[in-house]
Amino acid sequence: MTWRFLDFARNDNHVLRGLLNYNTSVLFVLLFLPLCAHATEVQPLAELPREQLRVFLKGYMGDWRTETDQRKGLPAPPAAQPVPTHAKRMALPHPETLDLGTMPLKDAIVRRRSVRAYAAEPLTRAELSFLLWCTQGVAKVDRDAEGRIVNQYRTVPSGGARHPFETYLLLNRVEGLVPGIYRYLPHEHALIQIREDAALAPRIKAACYGQTAPPQAAVVFVWTAVPYRTEWRYGPIAHRMIAIEAGHVCQNLYLAAESIGAGVCAMLAYNQVKMDALIGVDGKEEFAIYMAPVGKKVANE
Repeated sequence: MTWRFLDFARNDNHVLRGLLNYNTSVLFVLLFLPLCAHATEVQPLAELPREQLRVFLKGYMGDWRTETDQRKGLPAPPAAQPVPTHAKRMALPHPETLDLGTMPLKDAIVRRRSVRAYAAEPLTRAELSFLLWCTQGVAKVDRDAEGRIVNQYRTVPSGGARHPFETYLLLNRVEGLVPGIYRYLPHEHALIQIREDAALAPRIKAACYGQTAPPQAAVVFVWTAVPYRTEWRYGPIAHRMIAIEAGHVCQNLYLAAESIGAGVCAMLAYNQVKMDALIGVDGKEEFAIYMAPVGKKVANE
């Protein structure tokens, strides 16, 4: 069979999302399209030529702007995932009240390292509040006449202010919070508890291929992507943007953690299916895209 390189503008979003939502136990994605009409064939990622994989980094070379759902007049997706009616909310100290993060920026940049061993000391609730605000905090929101969010300005950049991420916390040791899984509500600067889980550490380890750092951390940040938030405006280049913007978020976490004497290690080594199941997302319209364990540094390390 004869193959041609994928043309981003001619493929459905579910095909392009395969590059973001990888299942490392399967590693299949629809990247090659045969010349015959309407036929597709699954190719293992390891068998694809580098030139094909690099298409994702280059983005779409044509003018994609007229084909987006926004230009077609379709309604914008919600700015945040819905909150279950009976979800338990936990307030966080307001960012303006926090006396944290006073380390000079240059010092934080110079000292930044990936840290894989953590002290038994818990994070305080104020420290967790600070880290969440630094990574996804909302500084300003513009709403329409019906109260819907039309623009939001956060502590990290995002193309078109689309902000396609949700923040989940696999929480082991934070003062005043029981171990379990939580989700951050940036527009309220609060948490909702998804579920308590006293046996969370071994579940984290199982989802991370047996690595020791994540289950030992005080908290593991897991960012999910909700791709359609960006796809709606940017069409075939949305997936490249989402991957880049995840780095903006995690770098803020690194610098903020350094400023409070904590360490971070950005990770992609997790099983996609297990991690999605652990945090309770569908793996299609929302899925884990990046994670980072966080904890206080071990003395003299």
